[in-house]
Amino acid sequence: MAEKKVRVKFNYFAPHVVKVFLAGSFNMWSTTSDPMKNVGSGSWEKIKYLPEGTWEYKFFADGEWVLDPECGQVFITGHGAENSVIEVRKK
Repeated sequence: MAEKKVRVKFNYFAPHVVKVFLAGSFNMWSTTSDPMKNVGSGSWEKIKYLPEGTWEYKFFADGEWVLDPECGQVFITGHGAENSVIEVRKK
């Protein structure tokens, strides 16, 4: 039986960037596979369907790694890098 996935909406406000991608442990940190959509007024959005669990992620905006400023949970890797963290649970 296939694992049920949860709809997760990622938002990022960056009015001066041209391209934003969502990268994380759910897509092998790909900087190209999950482009975010410019929904106007400097807001970017991406809908993902993720299995339950804890996922690390960042935004890749115009070639720069950016933590999610709206996310209060950060994981520090063994290399000292910081990643935003999301807990995905079924409702």
